[in-house]
Amino acid sequence: MLRIRTFLCFFFAVLFGGLVAFGQTTSTKPETPVKKEDSKPTATPGQIDPTKPMTAEQVVDFATFIYGLGGGRATLNQIRKTTLERGRMMLVNAEGKAENGTYQRWIIRSESLNKDKIRFDQDLPSGRFSLVFNGEKIFGIFNNTYFAPRADLSKSFDSSIFRGLEVLLRYKENESKIELAGREKILGVEYHLVDITDKQGRTTRFYVSVKSFRVMMLTYEEEGVKYRRKFYNHNYAQGTLVPYRTTLMANDKLIEETEIGTITFGQKVDEELFRENK
Repeated sequence: MLRIRTFLCFFFAVLFGGLVAFGQTTSTKPETPVKKEDSKPTATPGQIDPTKPMTAEQVVDFATFIYGLGGGRATLNQIRKTTLERGRMMLVNAEGKAENGTYQRWIIRSESLNKDKIRFDQDLPSGRFSLVFNGEKIFGIFNNTYFAPRADLSKSFDSSIFRGLEVLLRYKENESKIELAGREKILGVEYHLVDITDKQGRTTRFYVSVKSFRVMMLTYEEEGVKYRRKFYNHNYAQGTLVPYRTTLMANDKLIEETEIGTITFGQKVDEELFRENK
């Protein structure tokens, strides 16, 4: 009998406790609804507010941020101390005929673009030779013989250096002036237009995608000829963004095309490659 009473007391105690707990749970006030987040865009890296017009500096610095995979200028300077690039090329020669061949490019990076050392070896049906910029002047090498290149060759090589993507990515190091020239939509793609003028007075206009901040094209004019260089097939190489295919048009006629096969940064490059044998 005592055992039955004990059991019943335990049973009702558990039952009563459960009812109390249930009553407490159901009597709790409903939680305050969570306020939805503001749908306005937030500031992007580099303290850029997408609700306000961008400056030229912001456009270029954000593009540099993208090409450095989030590390920007510091990452590019660290990784791209040297460059070794191999690929295919098409070049319209002095006679107006298109030649297909291969090329190699070596670069030793300096504190500014006009102090870089750059060597470009090209192997075409018309011949195999090298063009070199040693930070001071351009010269050519053919069969271990050093020569002064023709004016058109020097001009083309100079433009590949000082009318290229590095002009934008390194505008601060080059002490260049930059100016925003508005926006333009081409074939449904909207671009920031950025004019960069270097210390030699050369002005190049860059077309920076509003959506991706990649440089898709640049234009410039020399001696009455309008040039347009386009960049395609952007891919990452060692943590930096690289356009693997580039074309150059002169008055809307294709005169040059290069396509990278392999590209590596940071390997040792022999200084002798850029030495002029006087």
